[in-house]
This record gives sequence, structure tokens and C-alpha cells, in this order.
Amino acid sequence: MNTIHVLAQEAEDKNPLLPETYDIVWSLIVTVVIAFVFYKYVVPRLMKVLNERSDKIEGGIAKAEAAQAEAQATLEQYQQQLAEARLEAARIREEARTQGQQILAQLRSEAQSEADRIVASGHAQLEAQRQQIVTELRAELGHTAVDLAEKIIGQSVSDEAKQAASIDRFLTELDEKSGIGVGR
Repeated sequence: MNTIHVLAQEAEDKNPLLPETYDIVWSLIVTVVIAFVFYKYVVPRLMKVLNERSDKIEGGIAKAEAAQAEAQATLEQYQQQLAEARLEAARIREEARTQGQQILAQLRSEAQSEADRIVASGHAQLEAQRQQIVTELRAELGHTAVDLAEKIIGQSVSDEAKQAASIDRFLTELDEKSGIGVGR
């Protein structure tokens, strides 16, 4: 009974949750070996992969930022070109408006000149017709005056020179009294 009792006593003294000392020692040795292998081989490779990925990501970000900056510069350039094109279009419209006004002024001037020429031509034609009518009237009036004088005197005034002188004298007196003149 003694052995049983000792075994029972030993069983009561030991905690079933605590492993044996040799198990703890071997577990520590295996853990240290695994940790050494992990830090010696696995961690550097993992860090290398992570660094490569980080570099790729940073390079991608840098490329994206560069592309974005380039796109922004291109956008600004296009906006500047668009603004310049708008200014050029406004200048062309203003130039066309100015040219249109100049052409309109020129056409008005030409039309006025043509109208003045037509009026002057009309005045000249009227003056020529007036001269012709006055000349015809003088001749008619002269013949009528001679016919009247012949009837009053009762004799013929057939001498052409006397007749022309009498007609001219009569018309001159008539012009002076009435204010009708050939050149007026």
C-alpha cells in the first residue's frame, strides 16, 4: 500500500494542467529553432516581397501623379488654346463688323455720288431743254412779232437783216422788263 499511497500522493501533488519539465524544455528548444528559421529565412523573404510591392505601389503612385500632372498641364494648355481661339473669333467678328460698316459706308458714298451725278445730269439736261425752249420761243416770238408788225404797218418787213435786228431789240427790251433771261 505504500507504493500506491505514494503514487496517489504524487498524483495529488501534480497539477494535471502543467506539462512535465522535459516537455517544456523540448518545446522551448523547438520554438527557438522555429523562430530562428522563421527570422532567418522567412522574414527576410517576406520583407523583400513586401518592399517590392511597396516600391511598385509607390512607383505606380508616382507614375499616376506624373500622368495626372501631365493631364492637368495638357488641360490647361487646351483651355489656353480655347481662350485664344475665342479671342481670335471675337477679333475676327469685330474685324468683319468693321469691314461691313466700311463697305456699307463706301456703298452709301457711291450711291450718293451716283445720285448726285444723276441729279447733276438731270439739271444739265433740264437746262439744255430750257435753253432750247427759250431759243425756240424767241424764234417763234420774233416771227409772231414780225407778222404782227406787218399787219399793223401794213407793209412787208421782209429784209432779213432788219427783221433780225428788230427781233433782237424787241427780245432784249422784253428780257429787261420781265426779268426772263437765257442764262438765268
